[in-house]
Amino acid sequence: MSLTSQFSTHEVQNQPEPLKNYNVWATDTALREAVTREGAAWAGEHLGEYGARAGGDLIDLGFAANENKPKLRSFDRYGHRIDEVEFHPAYHALMSAAMEYGMNGFAWRNANREGAHVARAAVMYIGSQAEAGIGCPMSMTYAAIPALRHAPVLAEKWIPKLISTQYDPRSLPMEHKTGCTIGMGMTEKQGGSDVRSNTTRAIRQPDGSYELVGHKWFFSAPMCDAHLVLAQTEAGLSCFLVPRFRPDGSRNAVEVQRLKDKLGDWANASSEVEFQGAFGELVGGEGRGVATIIEMVALTRLDCMIGSSSQMRQATVQALNHTRQRQTFGRHLIDQPLMRNVLADLALESEAAIALTMRIARAIDSSGHDENEAAFARIATAIGKYWICKRTPSQVNEAQECLGGIGYVEETMMPRLYRQAPLNSIWEGSGNVQCLDVLRALRKEPASRDALFAELASARGQDKHYDAELARLGHAFDDMETVEYRSRFIVERTALMLQASILIKSAEAPIAACFGRSRLGGEHGLAFGTLGPDAPVARLIDRASVAA
Repeated sequence: MSLTSQFSTHEVQNQPEPLKNYNVWATDTALREAVTREGAAWAGEHLGEYGARAGGDLIDLGFAANENKPKLRSFDRYGHRIDEVEFHPAYHALMSAAMEYGMNGFAWRNANREGAHVARAAVMYIGSQAEAGIGCPMSMTYAAIPALRHAPVLAEKWIPKLISTQYDPRSLPMEHKTGCTIGMGMTEKQGGSDVRSNTTRAIRQPDGSYELVGHKWFFSAPMCDAHLVLAQTEAGLSCFLVPRFRPDGSRNAVEVQRLKDKLGDWANASSEVEFQGAFGELVGGEGRGVATIIEMVALTRLDCMIGSSSQMRQATVQALNHTRQRQTFGRHLIDQPLMRNVLADLALESEAAIALTMRIARAIDSSGHDENEAAFARIATAIGKYWICKRTPSQVNEAQECLGGIGYVEETMMPRLYRQAPLNSIWEGSGNVQCLDVLRALRKEPASRDALFAELASARGQDKHYDAELARLGHAFDDMETVEYRSRFIVERTALMLQASILIKSAEAPIAACFGRSRLGGEHGLAFGTLGPDAPVARLIDRASVAA
């Protein structure tokens, strides 16, 4: 007997193969249906190409980028201040693919086509499943375009670089680069979401530029080529473009104090900075900072929904992949009745999330020429951002539990997904901020309520639970005495109704009925896996699966 066989303790059995080499687009029935329903079927070939990458080589790159966090290099070897962030090559490869397929600029390059923002939303949804850390700089670069258009000279200079398909990570003035990215700097220590309390000052110079003095507590993606920053002028809070390099090519006076040590989003960098007389150029009018940047915020909130929906989807397919291969008590996990309830419920939540996300993307798409869609987008973005981002941590955790102990081990993707899951509920305004924005829209823009209820009314008469909830919701909106106190409940129910309305109008009547019974009719517990016995379990699992 050989020593090898003598001391062999066991054979590795009943361990699933990891999910890889699949097409994220081609295997996602709910995504393909949503993209078609919302007017972007023309982008299918493009999305299929990126989907093959996202389910292929980009998966391994995502693991490598997370295992090698970015590092701040404050000084070069000779003591010169450089404030550069060093990334692992895997992160650069992920960013390169994201820009190649248009996470930053696909919508703007196809602005004359119906559904351009829907198609771009699908790009982000696909790419984020391989690694979510690219989402922050890509989202801000995409969302900055409307704000920059308030400064035509800057827009002409910067926008072609921001919508480029070429990723260029070199630390150079933008004039020497093939493509650029842009970040945001709004939050300060004392204010958080209350940006009007910002203390950073912007002093106008004789040449029309500004010098900024102050700090930012969260300065997202410090490696970007420029940031949109809010600072106080004599006229009030204003918006500025602050590039990494001054017009003469010297480094701008933006000193990175440290990188944030974050719960998740490890592959990407966030920072704290100080402006020590930093060069900035005004975007929009003085005192119009919030109004200038609000369109950017609307788009980044859409991206929060996309990112959270993509995490739900990836968590679901990871759970399905594991349970399809793992056996227990004589059967595959996926064939165990209680596990089937859990998997179907996860799939239902994921379907509802992407359905609402793509509907809001279409509203944003149409807002430039359709006043009703613009009004709907203004209120629905906050509603969707609140609910989808709020649901993601519990949905991802339930999927993690499907894997058992291995789901808590870093060699799987599940811990990364779980760390990432809370981010979007906090970024771009926490849950309370979203609810207050809904109330603000109702108070200041009555057309938003009309557009919302017109959308909800379009699905009336096909589901008794839906119709009953619609009547209750109208009364809840009418009772304004304690509306702020109750706003979380109201926004939650409205989000569920919007999801239900889309599902009701889709071709999957059994799934819509299941959603109505479970989410609106009270036939559901607090945890996932509490669907009723008449739920279309097999259909939900089949639609969510990436393999037969």
